[in-house]
Amino acid sequence: MKAYNELSKEELQSVKRALEAEYEKVKEMGLKLDMSRGKPGKDQLDLSLPLLDVLTSESSFKCEAGVDVRNYGVLDGIPEIKRIIADLMGTTPDHMIVYGNSSLNIMYDTIARSEMFGVLGSTPWCKLDAPVKFLCPVPGYDRHFAITELFGIEMINVPMDENGPDMDMVERLVASDPQIKGIWCVPQYSNPSGIVYSDEVVLRMANLQPAAEDFRIFWDNAYAIHHLYDNAKIVLNIVEACEKSGHPDMYYEFCSTSKVTFPGAGVAAIITSPANVAEIKKQMTIQTIGHDKINQLRHAQYFKNADGVREHMKKQAALLRPKFETVLTTLDQELSGLNIGSWVRPVGGYFISSWHCPDARRGSWRCVRKQAWS
Repeated sequence: MKAYNELSKEELQSVKRALEAEYEKVKEMGLKLDMSRGKPGKDQLDLSLPLLDVLTSESSFKCEAGVDVRNYGVLDGIPEIKRIIADLMGTTPDHMIVYGNSSLNIMYDTIARSEMFGVLGSTPWCKLDAPVKFLCPVPGYDRHFAITELFGIEMINVPMDENGPDMDMVERLVASDPQIKGIWCVPQYSNPSGIVYSDEVVLRMANLQPAAEDFRIFWDNAYAIHHLYDNAKIVLNIVEACEKSGHPDMYYEFCSTSKVTFPGAGVAAIITSPANVAEIKKQMTIQTIGHDKINQLRHAQYFKNADGVREHMKKQAALLRPKFETVLTTLDQELSGLNIGSWVRPVGGYFISSWHCPDARRGSWRCVRKQAWS
């Protein structure tokens, strides 16, 4: 078939009638599909059911630190879960605090803490004379933007391409405006575009020269281990990159097991410099007695080590890979050559994005997500 822009008005009307007839047939099937964004299917959740049987009333509830996890103590996470997460994320336990079930909650807290108390001795954002600004690569994660909007932070759009944010623009803005306090990033299988930040982008990010001493990279590495294929490209380690660049405090990295085990019932962590960790823990001692250590112990005993998590994620990939491939094959068969759109071919994560016109990636990046799960 010819590209749509090569068809006459009469030919386009004929195509429209055929597509409408096809659409009516699909409607008659009475399908009730849950297209909720990023929501694991039942088959994925079933993989983690044995996790629920790890601890019983006969179990020993002491962690490696000798603390009974049913009681108070161990504010920053039990040693065994910290070690597993550290190994997966390429860091060490002294760079980490393990929280409860939600990395989004940690991100919210991090913004709120900066607003109320400042960052490593800097002026609290709420006491600044001018409004705080944040760089927001687009397309991006709407919940990131919702947090910044809620706190009245001015958002500055930064265009994305297949390598990540426009770093020329990021470098220029960050260096020139002390009111820019952060940038949101989803570096691995970015939400929603599915791209992986290039090595150059990560290194340039770590070498930023911000005008604000309290500028931070908010590195939401939600899909760090969500690979569909064995040869997947891995984003450079932001911890190592920032330390080598002489900016060891300039990042906050976030992760969780929401798409590993059970969303809403997993564990989440912040990874950052020991100096940032110490500051956060000082404030946490007033905010909370501690997070759910029973759940941390359950996860640690079930997986045993980082390799146990990796093997589990291979099972997740075996379920997701055919769904991704089905969507991509259908897009190729139905839309290729029509000159009405383009789409990415991610090798991990949770998203396939398509654009309404071939030039969209060079423009607004207004995308329609085609999510690959049942």
